[in-house]
Amino acid sequence: MSTLAQITANKINAQKSTGPRTDEGKSHSSRNNFRHGFAGAFCVLVDENQSDFDQLLEALGAEHNPSTPTESLLVESLAQHYWLKQRAIRLQNTCDQSNEKQLALYLRYQTTNDRAFHKCLDQLAKLRAEKRKAEIGFESQRRKKAEQSRRKANENRRAERHSWAVLIDEAKLDNQKLLGLKLNSPNYSLPRSLERIPAA
Repeated sequence: MSTLAQITANKINAQKSTGPRTDEGKSHSSRNNFRHGFAGAFCVLVDENQSDFDQLLEALGAEHNPSTPTESLLVESLAQHYWLKQRAIRLQNTCDQSNEKQLALYLRYQTTNDRAFHKCLDQLAKLRAEKRKAEIGFESQRRKKAEQSRRKANENRRAERHSWAVLIDEAKLDNQKLLGLKLNSPNYSLPRSLERIPAA
């Protein structure tokens, strides 16, 4: 158990050691355990050129032309993984060949980022293929509906023409029957089937 004097001393010492207070000090201390920039959040290192990374990102964006937030994130990941792969290759070239452990680490980061790059590229291609398939499906569905509408309209026209043809045939038949009758005789009465004609 700590004594009261030790607890008090710890509290006083804790007040003296609060870490960096200025922005410069905080920035410096955040890089205390920084070795190669492969782990943690992506950043362009001080000895690397930010404008080169920006040009890479812009070129990949122009090539893949992302149209959704997901596609934009994948293009950004492509740029980051390519950048980290190139960093690993540069570090391998500067690494002392006798330091096998360090060389193996850089090789592992190169391989990891190369795989991640190709995985992002595959995901982007898959997203694009699914989007095209959906658009093609929508277009073929639209064409199918239009074809069904045309077919229905044709069927309606045929049915209407058939109805008119039936009516014309009936009218011709009624006309033939009327011509065969002697309508001039005073005591002649129309057959029941033709009574509708004079009324019309």
